[in-house]
Amino acid sequence: MDFNTFTALAEPNRFQIIELLLKGPRPVNEISRLLKFDQPKTSKHLKILADAGVVESKPFAQQRIYELSPQPFKEINKWIENYRQIWENNFDRLDKVLAEMQNK
Repeated sequence: MDFNTFTALAEPNRFQIIELLLKGPRPVNEISRLLKFDQPKTSKHLKILADAGVVESKPFAQQRIYELSPQPFKEINKWIENYRQIWENNFDRLDKVLAEMQNK
């Protein structure tokens, strides 16, 4: 997994952009308007997200349309799944201990 993904997502403005793109692809101007960012700020954040592989852009007439790239999120989910298994195992063991304590 590429930790550039986490670095890109850690910045609050970029995270807001990702949350907005969850609802579907959008042009830069719409992202700027909805998040009340100026266009250069939005473009800067989108470039960082694109360099990290988190978003992709496609030309459409005179605009660039940005959308989420699924692969980094699949990798994050896979990474989180390892920790989810650890916690589920810990909770299962705790359930057994509590059940034994109640039976005494």
